[in-house]
Amino acid sequence: MRITAGECRGRVLYFPSRSSQRPTTDFLRSALFNLLGLPAPGDILDLFAGSGAVGLEALSRGAQSATFVEKNRALAAAIRKNAAICGYQDRCLIIEADVRVALGDLHGRDRKFDLVFADPPYNQGLIAETICSLKNCPVFTDKGVIVFQHSVHEPLPPPDGWELADQRKYSDNVLSFVRMPKT
Repeated sequence: MRITAGECRGRVLYFPSRSSQRPTTDFLRSALFNLLGLPAPGDILDLFAGSGAVGLEALSRGAQSATFVEKNRALAAAIRKNAAICGYQDRCLIIEADVRVALGDLHGRDRKFDLVFADPPYNQGLIAETICSLKNCPVFTDKGVIVFQHSVHEPLPPPDGWELADQRKYSDNVLSFVRMPKT
């Protein structure tokens, strides 16, 4: 697993070998940021962050900061290690908590993000739960984009009141781009 573009292009990222989680592939990260364009949006929130590869890729491509939410202690440690590998420790905040709890805290502190990326474990019903949490705790800017990575076997529920701006299928994976409707 490597950073695919930007100032840290080619840096090899660490991922715990015994983890049951699946990291976002280099191909999917590259596709995501090619669709978003350069530079990467300013402040990134990476939910279910795993190794932190998506947020670190965003930083490499010009994002200002990345906040990672990962409740698994070993994976949170991997994010810290990968931030150090890339030299981004001072631009990263790692929250070791459940996504709902972290979103409540970030919302309470009025934090806003230009890109929210959510890659919940597949086929566990966490997409609808994450959408509900984001609606209850909106932590994105007016022009912010929410991207869900999910399985083709677990479709994104209709985001009531939000706009499904784009959806791209890559093998068994889907990237769904959601925006607030323009007023």
